[in-house]
Amino acid sequence: MIEHLNKASFIEKVFDFTTQKDWSYKGEVPALIDFYADWCGPCKMLAPTLEAIASEYGASLRVYKINTDEEQELSAEFGIQSIPSLLFIPTAGAPQMAQGALPRTTLESAIKDVLGVEKPQK
Repeated sequence: MIEHLNKASFIEKVFDFTTQKDWSYKGEVPALIDFYADWCGPCKMLAPTLEAIASEYGASLRVYKINTDEEQELSAEFGIQSIPSLLFIPTAGAPQMAQGALPRTTLESAIKDVLGVEKPQK
């Protein structure tokens, strides 16, 4: 299931950028955050793929969405200049950003390589 984040829920579940300077992820499992806007065509194309990934990976991966129009402070904090932008957050180490409506195979490779999460077998 995909969860939409606002500033308050981002601070609670991901990272408190208002009080911490050094990155420190609060989650217990890796996360993928989609910075998007409702009017963005590539964002709309990416949405079903993210829904499928969230469903298939289940509890081993959190998938979040942040609406860049509604959460401009979060977007600025991460330097979002084009959408969709995807933030891959491992449980340890620094997050990595990717831009564009990436193909599913590329997303799954990044989930494995950056986040260390294997695709569950059916």
